[in-house]
Amino acid sequence: MKKIWTSLIAVLFILVLAACGSSNEEETSSGSEGEGDAKEIKVGATSVPHAEVLEKAKPMLEEKGITLEIEEYQDYILPNQDLDEGRIDANYFQTIPYMETQEEEKGYDFANLGGIHIEPIGVYSQKYENLEDVEEGTTLVMSRSVSTHGRVLSLLEKEGLIKLDESVEKVEATVQDIVENPKNIEFDTGVDAANLPQVYQREENVLVAINTNYAIEADLSPSEDSIILEESDSPYVNVVAANSEDKDNEALNTLVEVLRSDEIVNFIKEEYDGAVVPVSSDAE
Repeated sequence: MKKIWTSLIAVLFILVLAACGSSNEEETSSGSEGEGDAKEIKVGATSVPHAEVLEKAKPMLEEKGITLEIEEYQDYILPNQDLDEGRIDANYFQTIPYMETQEEEKGYDFANLGGIHIEPIGVYSQKYENLEDVEEGTTLVMSRSVSTHGRVLSLLEKEGLIKLDESVEKVEATVQDIVENPKNIEFDTGVDAANLPQVYQREENVLVAINTNYAIEADLSPSEDSIILEESDSPYVNVVAANSEDKDNEALNTLVEVLRSDEIVNFIKEEYDGAVVPVSSDAE
């Protein structure tokens, strides 16, 4: 009986050692597999030019061990909503004033990881070829997004069409801040940005302020088709945004570095011929 118990204990001891050894091997194996895995990031972007620029950056990121998945959007609302809810890791489509407005209105907590490019906004018209021809009482249509109103109005003021209240910050100006309007221009601010090209194509007697990304999608050339075009020193830089808790995320900051690289800068210059202007690496 004693021999049987001794044999049984020995067998149990061997089984325990074998189990421990197997567990250690699995842990070691699992650890070695994880060390070389590529980091994956999912970035939301409007189709043109943002998603196109990200596609160009994909192979450059792969060389750095980062796999980029691009989620394309056709509007300005969902990219921030999805970022806030964690469906994407970052987005690349918006200007700083728009991001700040969204944070204030929606309660988002985003971080600006860095500016990449500027898209000069333009005013288009099928009827008028220059500002001198604009008739009294003409309607100017612009996005319902309040964050773009100051941008468009500042452009009109620079061209002498209106004058804004000097006590108001240009970026925050609204139609109510116009103090001089010699041509009595009417303002329609009830259109979604994505629908502005359709308004331009449908309405012959209006002026339409169109964001460059939507102008390009509609086969409009900002430099050739607009009658007023914002200059490249515009403060409305398009940024990569992430949730504030991810502001130090290594993969996302590497994305920004790649998007500011000489290769991407040259791609933007050659591909968009001035309609999209890359910014310097020290941009906010």
